[in-house]
Amino acid sequence: MAVVETEQHGQVLVVRLNRPERLNAMNRELRQEMARIWTDFRTSAEFEVGILTGTGRGFCAGEDMKESLADGESEQPDPFMSLELEKPVIGAVNGFAMGGGFMLVERTDLRVASTNAVFEVSEVKRWLLGGCDHGAIANMPYPVAMEMALGYRFTAQRFYELGFLNRLVEPDELMPTALEMARHLLTLPPAARVNTVHMMRQVRPGLTARQQELARALHQHGALSDRMESRAAFTEKRAPVWKGWDDPGDRYRMPTLADIPG
Repeated sequence: MAVVETEQHGQVLVVRLNRPERLNAMNRELRQEMARIWTDFRTSAEFEVGILTGTGRGFCAGEDMKESLADGESEQPDPFMSLELEKPVIGAVNGFAMGGGFMLVERTDLRVASTNAVFEVSEVKRWLLGGCDHGAIANMPYPVAMEMALGYRFTAQRFYELGFLNRLVEPDELMPTALEMARHLLTLPPAARVNTVHMMRQVRPGLTARQQELARALHQHGALSDRMESRAAFTEKRAPVWKGWDDPGDRYRMPTLADIPG
């Protein structure tokens, strides 16, 4: 059974994550297959629009921590993850979109979700810094961006009301709605569609270069052993034992933007 399946609907390519027994969590094999499919899609003369969805009750539960502890991550270039695709991708979110699964949704250009979808930015649970950029990229108000960064869960209804989702539908209407959105895109002049998607991506909000440098510093500001402890505790189904800081005084010696040249 392929870990990623594809379907052709005219000029539309449906990409379906297919590890339902793991809520489509991303292991090395899945990452490599996704990179291959999106690379082929990028230069294909057949396809103009992509739809990304999942099999079963999960869109994508994020990193498969059990396997990543042993195997590490794939370094194969993926034009979807690097935002280099010149073609629009519609996210059809059918269930849990957590951590890396949320990041997949974030990289789509248009989004439809089923009413039972659940979203979570999970970095704060696995690293030394929460997902501070996601709320900015989504252009959310500060308290909502803070809620996202601190790992709270969001229902599809709430994200629809906040403007993160374009459509909210019952589960059996998910793919028909995504395909309807794709068909609209195909009615547009090809250059207008491609140029507009490219321009809209350029004007998305994001962190400044100095803010990104501060985030890199904060990713190292604490006991690095807590990163692996979070994964080990999750896979072993136990409560984590945190260290926090190698030097307790470091919690009061925070890197700031004033420390970043520029």
